[in-house]
Amino acid sequence: MEHSRLLELLGEMSLEEKINQLFQGNSMFYEEDGIATGPASQQGFTEKTIRETGTVLGIIGAAKVKKIQKEHMENHPHHIPLVFMADIINGCRTVFPIPLAQGAAFNPELAKTGAEVAAREASASGIQVTFSPMADLVRDARWGRVMESTGEDTYLNSRYAEALVRGYQGDDPKQPGKIGACVKHFAGYGAPTAGRDYNNAELSERTLRDDYLPAYAAAVKAGALMAMTSFNTLNRIPSSANRWLLRQVLREEMGFDGALISDWAAIEEIMNHGMAADRREAAKLALEAGTDIDMMTTCYSNHLKELIESGELSEALLDTSVLRVLELKNRLGLFENPYKDADEEAEKRLILCQEHREKAKNAAKETFVLLENNGILPLKREEKTAFIGPYVEEKSMLGAWSIFADPEDTVTIREGVTSYGANALFASGCSVLDPQTSIMGMSELYKNAKTQTDLDELLGEAVDTALRADKVVLCIGEHVAQSGEAASRGDITIPECQKKLLREVARVNKNLVAVLFNGRPLDIREIKSLAKAILVVWMPGTEGGNAITEVLYGKTSPSGKLPMSFPCCVGQVPVFYNEFKTGRPNDAQSKNRFLSRYLDIPNEPLYPFGYGLSYTGFTISPVRLDGNTLTQEGTLTASVTVKNTGKRRGAETVQLYIRDDAGSVVRPVRELRGFQKLWLEPEEEREIRFEITAELLKFHDIHMKYQAEPGSFTVFIGNDSRTQNQAAFTLL
Repeated sequence: MEHSRLLELLGEMSLEEKINQLFQGNSMFYEEDGIATGPASQQGFTEKTIRETGTVLGIIGAAKVKKIQKEHMENHPHHIPLVFMADIINGCRTVFPIPLAQGAAFNPELAKTGAEVAAREASASGIQVTFSPMADLVRDARWGRVMESTGEDTYLNSRYAEALVRGYQGDDPKQPGKIGACVKHFAGYGAPTAGRDYNNAELSERTLRDDYLPAYAAAVKAGALMAMTSFNTLNRIPSSANRWLLRQVLREEMGFDGALISDWAAIEEIMNHGMAADRREAAKLALEAGTDIDMMTTCYSNHLKELIESGELSEALLDTSVLRVLELKNRLGLFENPYKDADEEAEKRLILCQEHREKAKNAAKETFVLLENNGILPLKREEKTAFIGPYVEEKSMLGAWSIFADPEDTVTIREGVTSYGANALFASGCSVLDPQTSIMGMSELYKNAKTQTDLDELLGEAVDTALRADKVVLCIGEHVAQSGEAASRGDITIPECQKKLLREVARVNKNLVAVLFNGRPLDIREIKSLAKAILVVWMPGTEGGNAITEVLYGKTSPSGKLPMSFPCCVGQVPVFYNEFKTGRPNDAQSKNRFLSRYLDIPNEPLYPFGYGLSYTGFTISPVRLDGNTLTQEGTLTASVTVKNTGKRRGAETVQLYIRDDAGSVVRPVRELRGFQKLWLEPEEEREIRFEITAELLKFHDIHMKYQAEPGSFTVFIGNDSRTQNQAAFTLL
């Protein structure tokens, strides 16, 4: 539809119609026979609001979507189509590893492929917009939603955010098999105080701009059709009511021109935060701030008309938001094709097809991080290996936001190992969670609760199985519902029944490999002390069992690197690699008490950002620079030679870090500014080059000017964030 026609349509709409375009409902308002007014009336929604609503979330299925869309357009005064949205985070029905795991691949193209697969399945099922990517920077492992981010680094997150947008939307989201992307949560949601979800984020403007905003900006630059506000306050203002954040930063500075939606009930929560006296005031503050769509509250639908008619809000302000919603529908091609790609036959053909499963398996293999290995891995097919632990036959390893996937479609470790033809024994040993454990609001996800008597019997069977094996692979970790939204944890260890299983199995068989399932970094000190190898597999998705089997048996060498530091214990968090020196930097060898350090634990994480081993070995040559000075307009090339010194094909992720040695404000000890992942055959070597420009050196200086300051810099190139392989140059 031509833009002029959109303006005409806007002019033809009544005030109520326009207001209702800004309401987003969900599946509870729709039944087989159309609108369900019962739940609507109970929550204060009118039938007229639902009949004229602009968008809906959580409805999936080609036939269902087409039926609802048809009835909606027939009943709408101007026959305006709905937009169907949903949380398609790491796959629709074919599930890829969780986003944090994808960050471990250090391969944004892998995420792009996953987004393409998700878009194909979701669009055939009627979904037109996904609430992804989550570009929140995360540094506190207590926060459950770290699983939805790609990690603790600004540069890495930025590359993933733009890749995900390209994967979902392609060159044109109107095209078949594409859906709109919605970058979230704007802004600073990944820094909740005390790691507690929905809590305040206390960030200086410089920290916000240098560390937290760039990944959102990358998604906006990549063309994300939508953005979502965050639940948190920033500078003590709820994001949905933060005019500076939404109008100046997001729209004026970043150039975002799409539709901005609140998170679930976030406009109403302006009142809960204490900034608004009631829903009426909350609606006024949110629309003034620039929040276009009200997700699942009556704030806009029940109060905007009165606010406009009283003169407290201008109708022009409303029109601006409504036009953005209409433009969203136009960008998706819904005025010409309201069902877009919803197609029952395509749905059957695409969902869980072999091509998608193969891509999910390949992605999973690339995300696994080998933390320890004394030579016990890879396994040999003929040796008798006992696979023990609650995750041996667990199918719920998709991640907390895989809401449309069926765990029954997941390949378990037992299924993967059995189909591989390995000489294996199996025992569960315990349940995932301790007896009587309650995960609030998630009890339906935990169906295999065990009594203490059950656990004692399972433990005995596991010990007996371990005694009969040459090696043991212990499959342990968090429950899927222990990470994700509203899953903040003060204790980030594995459940006690699993700790007991670990100790008892290790007592009778020292040849122990730990395979760790998790949605966040965990405290794994005890696992480290007892296992000869540790493989982090995160929540690996639909093909998890096959992928894990192939890596354990050496068909593929693990190549993942940690996208978040694993703390020594929860007392360290938030812990991340690019911290500041402080005025009294720690020296582990010093006896001086008065340094920035703990008395009882080290400063350093147990495993740092960027760390990960392989089944082969690599050497990286000293850093070579093609000059020792860089101009503001010039380019400096840093290079190293990487060699596979082992006997297996493997991948190494070569990481470029840069330190600004002295700035007008304190600068981090180092910052990731490039990475390249390469696969090498045994004895193969290759030169890797990085181009360094002044753009990579910019930050907000003491006057909040974004620039690269002249001075000395140190370049580090290595295989994790601790590398000391360095060279120096000067920016003129």
